[in-house]
Order: sequence, then C-alpha cells, then structure tokens
Amino acid sequence: MVRGAVDSEDPDRLYTVTGGRSRAESRDLDLVTLIVSEADAATGIQSEHARILRICRFPTAVVEIASELALPVSVVKILVSDLLESGQVSARHPTAPRASAELPDPAFLKKVLVGLHNL
Repeated sequence: MVRGAVDSEDPDRLYTVTGGRSRAESRDLDLVTLIVSEADAATGIQSEHARILRICRFPTAVVEIASELALPVSVVKILVSDLLESGQVSARHPTAPRASAELPDPAFLKKVLVGLHNL
C-alpha cells in the first residue's frame, strides 16, 4: 500500500469501519494468513465485509485483501476477525501443521531418502 494513501485516509471513516476497535479479536492473523469465504455476502452486512467475502472466494492473504480494499492491514484484520467469529470465512496460515493423517508414510519417506542418496 502506498504510504500517501494511508496518510490521506479519513481517520473518522476508519473508526466507523472498525466500530471504534483498534485490535482484532483473533491474535492468530498475520500478513500471510489465508482467508477463504465460507458463505456469500448477505444483504444488510457492512460493505467492506461483503467485499472481503467476494475477494476471498479463493484463498487470499490478509495483505492482499488490504491492498484490494485500500485499507490498512490493521483495519482489515479487525474486519476479517468479525467474519471469522460469525463463521463466514475460515483462516489458515500457509505453514500450519498438517494433521498426522495427511503426513506421508515414514516407510515411503525412507525410500525417497535412499533414492536421493543413490543419485
């Protein structure tokens, strides 16, 4: 985001968009957390929430959402946190550990390792 765009942003608008909050409820959100819509935008929701739901039809990083909305990342984290609480989006960090059921078989990994050593 261009620094000038943030500096010229009306602080009253940002205060209104966030409902006066300065921190997101979810502390797990960072710049690369991927957000995915779980629902379509319902009528009557805040326009920024509706835009986030449209943007996040496919996994989208928090920083990309901020860029699309031309809002500071801190504001976007608050908005995404609202949607997380209502179950309208899901969040996953790209390096989140996978469930043990998804991990490759250790015997297969040993075979790959032996194959690499033989190269």
